[in-house]
This record gives sequence, C-alpha cells and structure tokens, in this order.
Amino acid sequence: MQETLNPTIPGSSGSPIPVWKRWLHRMMQHSPGNGSVQFGDLRRVTPISRHFGYDRGLPVDRYYIENFLNRHSSDIKGRVLEIGDDSYTRKFGSDRVTQRDVLHVTEGNPIATFVGDLTNANHIPSDCFDCFVLTQTLHLVYDFRTALSTIHRILKPGGVVLATVPGISHKSIDEWEEYWCWAFTTASCRKLFAEFFPTDHVEVEAFGNVLAAIAFLEGLSFDELTKQELDTRDRSYELLITVRAVKPMSEP
Repeated sequence: MQETLNPTIPGSSGSPIPVWKRWLHRMMQHSPGNGSVQFGDLRRVTPISRHFGYDRGLPVDRYYIENFLNRHSSDIKGRVLEIGDDSYTRKFGSDRVTQRDVLHVTEGNPIATFVGDLTNANHIPSDCFDCFVLTQTLHLVYDFRTALSTIHRILKPGGVVLATVPGISHKSIDEWEEYWCWAFTTASCRKLFAEFFPTDHVEVEAFGNVLAAIAFLEGLSFDELTKQELDTRDRSYELLITVRAVKPMSEP
C-alpha cells in the first residue's frame, strides 16, 4: 500500500502521496529556510587553509586513513613497501615488520630503496612484499591500471595492499599538483581492483559526510569536529575511499 502523508500537512487532503514527497516535506521542516542559513566564517570564496589542514593539525582525511591502517595493522608485517617514506610502516607495523622499503618517484630521497613509478617498475622484483601501504597515491598516476598490475605482481601470494584514494577533495598546490589526475568512488574502486584481485579478496569502504567534506575542503583540522561528526557516514559524500586487497595464495 502506498504511504500517505498526515492529513494536517498542507496539500495532502488525505489523498495518497508518494513516500519521496513525505521525506522531502520532513527535510524541509528541519532545514533552514531560503535566505536564513548562517554561513559565518564560511561565507568566503577562498578556503580557510589551502594545505588540507596540516597548518592547523591533522587533516580530516588523515583521520580516516590512520583509523583504516590501525584497524588493519596486523596486515603490516614482514617485508613492507610504502610510498615516499616509511612513517606509516613504522607507526602501525611495530615489531611485526622485518624489512621496510620505500618507493619514490624521483632521485634524491635518502630513505628510498627503489626509485621509479608504479607504471615503470620492472626493477622491483615479483612476489616480494607481504604488504604494500599505498596511501593517497593512485590519483596521481594517470595509468592507474598499469600501476595496479605492478602492485599485484610485486605482492607475495597472500600479500596485502592497503590503499586509500580521495573521493571529495581539493587539489594540492605543492609538487604533486601537476600529477593530480583522478578522484574515485567506491564503485570505481571495486571494479578497478576486481580487474586484478578476486572480488572476494577485495574490501572497499567509504568515509565522510557533508560536514566532514566541508571541513576538509575548507582545510580544517580533524579535531575541529567531534568524533561523532567524523564517524557518521553518508554514502552520498565519499570523502575518502579505502581498499584492502589480498593476492591469492594460488592463482589460475
């Protein structure tokens, strides 16, 4: 039976009204009217910070990234590869890690054990790593399918990639600005990783809501929101997407 509005609602007249109209009416009752929204410090056409919030504390997206890595810290073990530096390997791998490796795209990084990018990495041996910590990197790689093929190749059987990618974000204004090519969704990540890993070996999640997204776009720090505000998820606002993918022990 089609749901009807309460007869006291203007225009209902007791006749059947679609559910979506009832939902819309409720939302309008709980939302500020047109012209009555108080923008406060947000009524500006430039962000509070252009540095993702690093100049104010820990960025909102890093809150989700670090929670993700902490939940899957048991995967960060054995020989681990990380992009740029080994800070997350050290922070979340603890004494489970036997060897830390770092991949950097250009020469000059003193802690890099491999130099190059994921689309041209034949010098990195196959079936080598127990874990690949791949945070906020794939959006900088134009040919991300080749990058994922490399990731699959260099993981040991049973190895795990812990990846994060931006969904809702502004672009960086640093050395990576010209590399920034993509934003992702949970749907695109599921389809993309399923091209290289069995679907039952891939876990994709999204984090964020409209308030967290606004805070992140404005460059606020995570501690300027409450934990409840940060942890509330709205599937329409995928601020950050996380992927845990496992290379099978044996493949066809």
